[in-house]
Amino acid sequence: MKDFIVDLEDRPNGLAVFAEVMAAAGLNIEGVCSVFADGRRVDHVLVEDVERAIEALADAGFEVFGPRDVLLVDLEDRPGTLADVAGRIADAGVDIDLAYFATRTRLVLGVDDLEKAREALGLSP
Repeated sequence: MKDFIVDLEDRPNGLAVFAEVMAAAGLNIEGVCSVFADGRRVDHVLVEDVERAIEALADAGFEVFGPRDVLLVDLEDRPGTLADVAGRIADAGVDIDLAYFATRTRLVLGVDDLEKAREALGLSP
């Protein structure tokens, strides 16, 4: 799965226009996370077909940055599962630099070593 950053601007219809462009291109948004920091809005998006998403968004005038592979981890819906996953990755010496939930039980993780993180979690490549 791939995550990228899209500049939606901080305006009332930014997310709606973005979602309409993705829908018109037949692209499912697997996850989205908006963060406001230092007066700037950063929107992370999770999709399967990142190339098609970037093309559709660029054609609509959106700026897209940093597509990257991320881990999508299915979690049990119970207290402590996030702590367990983060701890196992940390014990493997891997840094987590991005984390957000795509659904209540689907965690998106950006890490500095995908293979080590997968191994620590027992995930297949």
